[in-house]
Amino acid sequence: MVIVLNGENHQLPNGSTAADLVESLQLGEKRVAMEINLEIIPRSSYETRPLGDGDRIEIVHAIGGGTAADNREGK
Repeated sequence: MVIVLNGENHQLPNGSTAADLVESLQLGEKRVAMEINLEIIPRSSYETRPLGDGDRIEIVHAIGGGTAADNREGK
């Protein structure tokens, strides 16, 4: 099946779940947020949330660290 992932077509095996997608992208240990067809999906439901052909998925993940104050001070 083909999904639209962050604006680009992405091929997945039929029957894939949100958890399968996260694993295939090697994001399993990272803090990510996922939206499927404009609905925010709780991470606790990734294992049971099936994906379908044509689903529009947005995934974002945190890439920094520290506090907002650290970021303002250039740390």
